[in-house]
Amino acid sequence: MGTGLTAPAVYSGRTRMRIILMTGKGGVGKTSMAAATGLRCAELGYKTLVLSTDPAHSLADSLDQPLSHTPREVRTNLWGAELDALVELEENWGSVKKYITQVLQAQGLDGIQAEELAILPGMDEIFSLVRVKRHYDEEDFDVLIIDSAPTGTALRLLSLPDVAGWYMRKFFKPMQGIAKTLTPVFEPLVRRLTGIPLPNAEVIDAPYEFYEKIEALERVLTDNTITTVRLVTNPEKMVIKESLRAHAYLSLYNVATDMVIANRVIPEHVQDPYFLRWKQSQQIYRQQIHDNFAPLPVREIPLYQEELVGLAALDRLKIDLYGEQDPSAVLYRENTLKVVQDQGSYRLDLYLPGVPKADVQLSKTGDELNIRIGNHRRNLVLPQSLAALQPSGAKMVEDYLQIRFAPTLR
Repeated sequence: MGTGLTAPAVYSGRTRMRIILMTGKGGVGKTSMAAATGLRCAELGYKTLVLSTDPAHSLADSLDQPLSHTPREVRTNLWGAELDALVELEENWGSVKKYITQVLQAQGLDGIQAEELAILPGMDEIFSLVRVKRHYDEEDFDVLIIDSAPTGTALRLLSLPDVAGWYMRKFFKPMQGIAKTLTPVFEPLVRRLTGIPLPNAEVIDAPYEFYEKIEALERVLTDNTITTVRLVTNPEKMVIKESLRAHAYLSLYNVATDMVIANRVIPEHVQDPYFLRWKQSQQIYRQQIHDNFAPLPVREIPLYQEELVGLAALDRLKIDLYGEQDPSAVLYRENTLKVVQDQGSYRLDLYLPGVPKADVQLSKTGDELNIRIGNHRRNLVLPQSLAALQPSGAKMVEDYLQIRFAPTLR
């Protein structure tokens, strides 16, 4: 419990891969934070890979080194790679893509159009998860740092195992058996009448095999001794709200957050009048970050004079970010926020160690839950499953405030 550091998890006599996922609103500086974290891990002797899964790659620009889909060593113990979703798609979905292309060509589309339409929207994002699972299975690195897509995209990916699981259990698995039985019987007739071949066993099996990989990865992502998220934010109103929403959704999918990074804080020594109002507003928002994410550790990073490009600049950032700390440690072990289903309704569990229930006041405005404890106020941006409901009661269970939600009475 608390903020004590833990060493990388040991399992069956070996060190398991540690996965650190850097995410945040687009443009907050998460790529620089991922690269600097990788530098510090490599410096401590861990074989480290920084993997960019953001379709708008900027990791190569941050490191000022050419990168590709295949990991490339950029410094002792440090590798970098930028995911090429098309390569992953061919390796994991090639048979399905080929079949869909054949069907579309039989309907009169030319080759290029058919190939483009055979790649379903969002597939590039999905296959970033498969790449993570492969590195975990192969144990080729000690630490995997993921420079992820902006929060909205990253959070949609986290919902994939639950959504895919429902379709696989209710629809695909029964149809899979039927298709394997009927395809050999009707394939010649269908091909003669329509010119379209029925899918072979490889095509039929591919979706379920892919789902099994995603389901296995979910167990890795929700094990907070292996995987934690580090949220990168800026001391600005819209960015903070996006980060609070991300924290709530991560908790909904049982993915632990162990650190918040407040980036681009104007240093105290900057006295130019041009920055005065900006510094004053930042002071308010900096306090909000500490209050609203408590008790998560918050690390403030200054706004630098120069652009953070290249290994020398990132070496400076890694010192400000971690000092003598080991980034591969789990920096906070408690799940500060949990969303669970309890007897047919939803419950939000908020970690408030040492706070009596009598000191807590709750109110809700829109999708925000306002929590007042004495003179302190904390705002939580609720996930969509709770935003349409109203708090109906609360109680303290050990160190968690358990808040029940019920439908709004009309």
